[in-house]
Amino acid sequence: MSKEFEGKVALITGAGSGIGEAVAKQLAAGGAAVVVADFVADAANRVADEIKAAGGKAVAFVGDAAKPEDVKASVDLAVSTFGGLHMAVNNAGIGGPQGPIENMDIDAYKRLIDVNLNSVFYGMQREIPAMLACGGGSIVNMSSILGLVAEGSAVPYTTAKHGVSGMTKATAVFYAKQGVRVNSVHPGYIDTPLLSGMSDAVRAALVGAHPLGRLGTAEEVAEVTCFLLSDRASNVTGSQYVVDGGYTAQ
Repeated sequence: MSKEFEGKVALITGAGSGIGEAVAKQLAAGGAAVVVADFVADAANRVADEIKAAGGKAVAFVGDAAKPEDVKASVDLAVSTFGGLHMAVNNAGIGGPQGPIENMDIDAYKRLIDVNLNSVFYGMQREIPAMLACGGGSIVNMSSILGLVAEGSAVPYTTAKHGVSGMTKATAVFYAKQGVRVNSVHPGYIDTPLLSGMSDAVRAALVGAHPLGRLGTAEEVAEVTCFLLSDRASNVTGSQYVVDGGYTAQ
C-alpha cells in the first residue's frame, strides 16, 4: 500500500478484532497513526503492538464506546499523542438478542442500542470537533446489510443499524461544507469473531444466502472503508457502500 495516509491520525473503535483490526492495520500500513480502541485490553494492546512491530504508529485505548466519557478520552488520546484527528471509524458492535420481540430482555435490547447506535453518536460528537480543528476529516460508520434490509429475528440489531444509516446521512449533510465527510459501510455476513459459535448448518445457510457463495472477509470490508477515508473519495459523503457478496441485490 502507498503511504497515502502519511501524516494523518485515525481512531477506530472495536479495533481489537475483525473488521476494526483489519481497518487499523490497513491504515497504519498506509502511514496513518492509529488509536486502536477496544473494550478488551488484551485485544487492543495486541493489535497496537502488531502495528508497531510492522513499523507503524499506534497506541491502544481501552474503554467502552457506549460510554460518552470513554469516547471523549479516546479522542483526547489521539490529539495528545499524535497531534490531532483526521479519520475515524465507528465500528464497535455486538450481536445482541434475537427471536420474537415479546420474549426479548429489555436490558439486552438497551445494551445493543447503546453499543451499536448510541456509540456512533457519542463518537461523532467528539470526533467532529477534533477534525474541524485540523481543517476537516472523514468518518466511516460501520452499519450492516441490516441497515438496509431487515432480518425478522434480529429486531434490535436491524433497528440500530438502520439508525446508523440515517444518522450518517444527516451528519454528512450538516458538515459537508465544513470539510467533514461521513459515509456508512454495510457489510454482509463477514467471517469474523462475531459469527463464532454458530453451527455448521447455520453457517452453510448464511453462505448460501450470498450470491458469491462465501462469506466476506474483514480485509475486504477494510479496503472499502479505507477508500472512503482517503482523499480518493473526496466527492463522496452521505453514501452507503455495500460489501455483501450480492446479498442485498436479490
